[in-house]
Amino acid sequence: MKDLFLLDPNVIYLNHGSFGACPLPVFEAYQRWQLELERQPVAFLGRRARELMATARRSLAGYLGCAADNLVYFPNPTTAINMVARSLGLKQGDEILTSDHEYGAMDRTWRFICQKRGATYLRQAISIPLGEPGKIVSQLWAGVNDRTRVIFLSHITSPTALRFPVEAVCERARQEGILTIIDGAHAPGQLDLNLEQIGADIYTGACHKWLCAPKGSAFLYARPEVQANLEPLVVSWGWEPETPGPSPFIDQHEWQGTRDIAAYLSTPSAIAFQKLNDWPVVRRRCNQMAQDLQARLCAEFDMQKLNPAGVPAPMQMFSVQLPEVDPEELQRSLLDEYNIEVVALSWKNRPLLRVSLQAYNDDADTEALISALHELLH
Repeated sequence: MKDLFLLDPNVIYLNHGSFGACPLPVFEAYQRWQLELERQPVAFLGRRARELMATARRSLAGYLGCAADNLVYFPNPTTAINMVARSLGLKQGDEILTSDHEYGAMDRTWRFICQKRGATYLRQAISIPLGEPGKIVSQLWAGVNDRTRVIFLSHITSPTALRFPVEAVCERARQEGILTIIDGAHAPGQLDLNLEQIGADIYTGACHKWLCAPKGSAFLYARPEVQANLEPLVVSWGWEPETPGPSPFIDQHEWQGTRDIAAYLSTPSAIAFQKLNDWPVVRRRCNQMAQDLQARLCAEFDMQKLNPAGVPAPMQMFSVQLPEVDPEELQRSLLDEYNIEVVALSWKNRPLLRVSLQAYNDDADTEALISALHELLH
């Protein structure tokens, strides 16, 4: 499927997880929407945008397993979480509980908000190799106390590429009256999702990553019971609207002034593209490639798995612990000397290699990585 993507053919791209990659048919749909906007901006934004956005929301809601009126498009999960964090009304002594596997931008967001409000952002250690779901929940709950107001947790972690049992976390938190906010940036397109069954109060995800929509398409899901607590990040015509839409939640958060909504409107094309190309089969092939590559990295370079022993990560992305090496230098050498785009990072003073595989990858790509590592690490 390499020819269906716009990636530079001279680069071996093993880093879909960072920003995704948009297939040509989806990108063409994106550009068609942009051209349509420019042909008649007033008609497009002034008279058609609300219904066009409603259609795009219904398509995405069907894909995610939730009601369309509980879903709003955002340009990225970071913006969505910033809106939520600023809406919580945190006060002195409140605590936000998370793990020590979270995305750096989100750590910074919560620290910023907590410093302003006098709250505490607590990063609870979750040990690796990852244990079974009950053990993970128990480790997380070691940080819960009567000041815990929110649990913020990744569905799939960014640095360590591990899947957390968010369903069990959300169920227990609901029983204890704790708000749950799930960062699902890496989940749509990698996992089959039913947001209502997951049970999070708030769930955000990226469409531009594994769903392969254009950059600038993400979403925020909120249960009806919490929607009234979410204040718009940008106050515009949706606040006290002259003609109310389906709900205040949609009215207040969907329209943020003049902007290009083409990425949102072409997200249904990304869903259709994956359906047309039998994406469950694509995902299984990529999962198998990931498992095979992970096993070879551990066997040939003494790297260490982060997922449970004997249990393969059922995803297209994984991290392994490298031997003692400068990860920044390794990443730079892989790109500069071998044209391999892949992530090497330091997490808790451990050097990690994170590989993510998509439909455009094949065995030649993984062999190129193995060959380059033999030269660089031996």
